[in-house]
Amino acid sequence: MSERGFSFIPRNARGEKLRTRGITEIRGPYYTPMGIRYLEDILETMGEYVDSLKFAGGSFVLMPINALREIIDLAHNYNVLVSTGGFIERVLTHGPEVVNRYIQECYEVGFDILEISSGFITIPVDDWLRLVEKVQKTGLKAKPEVGIQFGAGGATSAEELAAEGTRDVEWAIAQAKRFLDAGAYMIMIESEGITENVKTWRTDAVAKIIGTLGLEKVMFEAADPEVFAWYIKNYGSEVNLFVDHSQIVQLECLRSGLWGTKSLWGRVLTYKG
Repeated sequence: MSERGFSFIPRNARGEKLRTRGITEIRGPYYTPMGIRYLEDILETMGEYVDSLKFAGGSFVLMPINALREIIDLAHNYNVLVSTGGFIERVLTHGPEVVNRYIQECYEVGFDILEISSGFITIPVDDWLRLVEKVQKTGLKAKPEVGIQFGAGGATSAEELAAEGTRDVEWAIAQAKRFLDAGAYMIMIESEGITENVKTWRTDAVAKIIGTLGLEKVMFEAADPEVFAWYIKNYGSEVNLFVDHSQIVQLECLRSGLWGTKSLWGRVLTYKG
């Protein structure tokens, strides 16, 4: 990215890409379509602050293969990794042969990260570990998604999720440890049951996850301004967050300390002495 305007105005130090802390992953096509012209506008102006682009809901399955490759290639031109999102849980319902073909085609088309989620299904942890190993051997970065809420995803109502109940956070942490020990690139923490579709945020769960696993190997879903502002306020500018692509400017203003709400104004700082 060329030199920014108004470079004389101080801002918080940010690591160079590819960062290991303060990572921002943005949602790609799902709530709105996204082609290379739309994406290039985002990356041309804000690409310095985007570390990865995540598809959602298997939206890439709907696209012409050439259009998909163009999006992935464009992201790579801006040093942005590309993630499948958690679509594999839908693929798993079709059996091992389809799963193997899916992983291979993800590699061949140019994806960097394959997210392994199970919000709607239940599979043994050992099976998850086998998937992590298979993904890593293919040459992709395995990114398991861990959460405390069964039935997460798909815009499930808060009432339905409450009826499902939640898992113990220690169980989720134990899973995440096993995935990291198996070589997983990073752990995605599902927001539902923690900060999404709950009457009271489970801030205790976040504290336990970060206290045990640290900041570098976990990423939190935070596709709501109040949520990502809370993470920045409580855990600093170097927490890894997943947001919608429409929120990248607002999030980076908070990370950089340039702007903020009343409770964040002038409070988000870094020290690189």
